[in-house]
Parts: sequence; structure tokens; C-alpha cells
Amino acid sequence: MNEQRDRPQWRLETSLVHAGERAAAPQAVPTTTPIYTTSTYLYPTLAELDAAFASGSGYLYVRYGNPTVAALENAIAAIEGARGAVAYASGMAALHAALLAAATPRGETAPQPRAILAARDLYGATTVLLEEMFVARGAVVAYADMCDLDAVEAALADLRPEVVLVEQLSNPLLRVVDVAGLAARCRAVGARLVVDNTIATPVLQRPLSLGADIVVHSATKYLSGHGDTLGGVAAARTALLHDTLARQARLLGASPGPFEAQQALRGLKTLALRFERQCASAARIATFLAAHPAVVRVYYPGLAEHPQHALAATAFGGRFGGLVSFELAGDTVALHRFVDGLRLFLPATTLGDIYSLVSVPALASHRELGAERRAERGISETLVRLSIGIEAVEDLIADLEAALDLR
Repeated sequence: MNEQRDRPQWRLETSLVHAGERAAAPQAVPTTTPIYTTSTYLYPTLAELDAAFASGSGYLYVRYGNPTVAALENAIAAIEGARGAVAYASGMAALHAALLAAATPRGETAPQPRAILAARDLYGATTVLLEEMFVARGAVVAYADMCDLDAVEAALADLRPEVVLVEQLSNPLLRVVDVAGLAARCRAVGARLVVDNTIATPVLQRPLSLGADIVVHSATKYLSGHGDTLGGVAAARTALLHDTLARQARLLGASPGPFEAQQALRGLKTLALRFERQCASAARIATFLAAHPAVVRVYYPGLAEHPQHALAATAFGGRFGGLVSFELAGDTVALHRFVDGLRLFLPATTLGDIYSLVSVPALASHRELGAERRAERGISETLVRLSIGIEAVEDLIADLEAALDLR
């Protein structure tokens, strides 16, 4: 744009709107990615704007792309070893998009999948999503124990699904799946494997390298890590799936804002440091709880008695994640006394923060399933889930011990 031509003697009202805007970008490169808050982008001529629309390259409108969001997507793609990644306004939006994209045979806008085989152990809202957004529209959704590869193989042969969905480290029982084994069995029947890697994070495992087709994260959790943003991301192994995800994101308008993208990008920089401490503290807390008389059972893959301990030790390189779940002895009255007696563990319905958090799945993450379905999945009314933060582990253990004494 010709600045001399575009800057006549404006009246005050016009200057207030336009003065100082659209300056040329500085030649120096900023150390961190700026927050680009514009909703649209300008080109010097109409012909160049037309060419940008025709090619699909460049920035046009914020729903189509934003430099801050693109920086987050590029970072996730690099971290997960993906062909490309697409960011979303929430983890649930990312998961929904991934399920649609995985059901698309050639990259066009995804149809409703005919059949989905899902892990029996899933975040409660994910189960509700499958049944309210897919089953209610005619899809068949079946559940299987994804830790039993023989059972998975039989279910795949019977159902012939387009999509298989699992969580690596399930919420809240922290079951571990053999991603490579699952991926091989999915390929044999032409199904695409979607892995929700929110709890394991790329620090423990990168499922795309093991044959998964799409990896999903709730960026609200460990990736951002500070309890101050909402977002999701889906990373694809192939260009076809990435292009499908990107097209859906433009059409559905589920993109995150630049502020949220910048916060997630900032959080990524300390993920390895935070997660290393959280894993180390979780291991000590799990050992403490396993020896406490007020605890019936501890769910933590780092404990030798965990059914997938050997697999987790091999797959995760000696670290086992930052969550610990356990069955509290007694009834719900004792449960309330315990949770209310905590001072450092905050009763928040999320995970992966720098703060240590406590949650009761029956009252929060799996509330909508109802008591009968929770029981079928091994989620009791006195199951407690801890998300370990970065505080001193000695203080966290003391907080747990004091609250356990109150029950």
C-alpha cells in the first residue's frame, strides 16, 4: 500500500481510526512469537488478494489461519513428529474433529462414521460425545478392553470400524495400551487409530511414531500447564489427514484465539521440566498411598502391582506420568472429610497444572455416566484422582497424610 497516497490531510475522527496502523513489519525477528490479534489481513492489490485466495497460501481471515496459532501448530507437529497439526478452541473440539477426519477415506469433508471402536476406559465427556454426537446420528459405537489385544482383534473383525479411539494412560484408572500393537491390528482391517495423548504427553510417548494416525491433546492440561487457558490440538501422521483436519477447522470455526495459542505455546517451553518433576513426585506419592491403611488400592503404572507395569516401564522409559488414582477406604462421608481436609491439593476439575489438584471422578469427570456405568468401568464412588503439581513433594505427602487422618 502506498503510504503517501493513503495519508492525506485526515480529519481528527479518521486519524483516530487509522493513524499508526499497518506499519511495515520490522526486519528484526522477535524472540518470542507475537500475539496477532487482527481478524483480517491486507494485500497491496486486489490481484494479490485474489492470488492468495486461489492458492490457499498466506493469511486471509483469522478462521483460515493466524500466525500465533500457526506457531503453536508447527511446534506441536515438530514435537509429535507429525506431518501437520491443527489447533482448536478446546480438547473436545480437537477430539471431535479427529474422529470425523479419521472416518474420511479420501480427504474430503468427513461423513458421519459408520462405526467406532472405543476404549472402555475413557474420560466421561468423551463417552458422552461418542453417544450424543455419533450414536444419536446413526453410528455404531462399541467398547473394548484395549489392553487385551486378542479382544481388540476380535472386536475389529466383528465391527470393521473406520475409527479406533484410545487414551494413552486412561482417565482415571491410568491403564496403559500397546499403541504399536493396536496400530498394527487397525491397519489390518483398514481402521484409523486416534490416540488421546493428553495424560501421557509427548514426554512419555509419541504415538504417531508407533503407527497411530492422529494424536489428540487437550492443550488445557499439561501442554499449557498453568491452569489459565483452554485449547486443543490434533496432529496427523499423513498430509491427507492433516489437510482434512485443516479444512474442517476452517468450516466449523473451532479455531483458538491468538491469546490462547500464545499461552499454550509458552507453556510448551517448560513441559519437559514440569513433567519430569511431576512424574518423580507422583511416584513417591503413589508409594506413600500404597502403604497407608486408609487406602484400599492405588492405580499408578509405576507400581509393580499395576497390571501394565512392565509395558509402561518399557514404553515410557522409566517415568510413569503425573496422575495417581486411589480407592479410599470407607464411605462417601469419609471421602468428603478427606477432600475437605486437604490444603495444598485444590479441588479442581482438571489436571496437568503446576498446582496439585484433587478430583472425585464420580462427582466430576464421569458424573454423566451414572452409577451403574461407572461401576462397569471400575470407577467407584470413593475413587480419588490426584494430579501432581510442582510443589515440594514432602509438603504434598504431609497434606495427604493430614487429610487421611481426618476421614
